[in-house]
Amino acid sequence: MTSFRLSPLSKDRFRKRINRAPSPLLARSVPWATVMLGSLLPAWIFIASAPFLPPFGFLVLVAWRQLRPGLLPVWAGLPLGLFDDLYSGQPLGNGVFLWSVAVIALDVIEARLPWRNFFTEWLVAAALIGAYIVLSLGVANLAGGAAPVEVVVPQVILSVLLYPVIARMVAAFDRFRLIPFREVA
Repeated sequence: MTSFRLSPLSKDRFRKRINRAPSPLLARSVPWATVMLGSLLPAWIFIASAPFLPPFGFLVLVAWRQLRPGLLPVWAGLPLGLFDDLYSGQPLGNGVFLWSVAVIALDVIEARLPWRNFFTEWLVAAALIGAYIVLSLGVANLAGGAAPVEVVVPQVILSVLLYPVIARMVAAFDRFRLIPFREVA
């Protein structure tokens, strides 16, 4: 009978993996926290008289739903949209409705096109981002604003071009939330 011995180097490699698992609290809270942080971010950068900064919270939400479709539930658009409405200055209910519709649309697209590439995801995100910004302008105009559509064109262009960077950041947050910690049982 031959015995199998592990070298000291391989023992250390396996010892680092034993009794390790991602933190459930971190794994569940990071997506919610990053979307809420994204909703707060435009107010921290600077205050502008015209909409120029992208809706970071919405971009992060779309990136999370495309990266990990089942991670945020379908109803996540309601509380996250409400949080965004409270901090973005949009009429109350705008984010609730539009974010919920966007999450449902992403869920339908995920069911119809389970295998996508980068270009398809960017195209879907661009369509959702453009629709969200234009419809938000329409809701703001109904609530008493008087801005033409041309005002949000730079915001739409910047948001669509910035989306891949946001998606990369969300992927980094996804790796962070799955860091294995020592499990005490």
